[in-house]
Amino acid sequence: MKKREHISTIMTKDVSTIDINSTLHEVNEIFAKNKFRHLPVLSNNQLVGIISQTDMLRISFGNTFGEEQGDADQAIFDMLSINQVMKHDPVIIGHDQTIREAAQVFTEHEFHALPVLAEGKTVGIVTTTDIIRYFLNG
Repeated sequence: MKKREHISTIMTKDVSTIDINSTLHEVNEIFAKNKFRHLPVLSNNQLVGIISQTDMLRISFGNTFGEEQGDADQAIFDMLSINQVMKHDPVIIGHDQTIREAAQVFTEHEFHALPVLAEGKTVGIVTTTDIIRYFLNG
């Protein structure tokens, strides 16, 4: 295991993002169709936040009362915007920072994904799972 290996070696490079003007219905569909649980939120191609599957579950009744509450969830998704649900100004990591630095960030905060930026653009995302997998395989 290389102590100074860049985060870009383990990050997801083909990162899915969502525009801040999209709907929570769209966020929900993306999470339902994919295995990832975090979406960087962009406004004019600039990172402004991150929304997680946990954020969506927090506003959902379906998880509490069962599948029959889907209509209530749809109403909530209509009433709220991504901007109201997402984490604003997320902690980020630079593409040239190390895996060790990312691990340190995760130990200091209670979240599980870091958008990776290069020259102000979102170029990837790294999760706690990526870090654990790296250390297990190292």
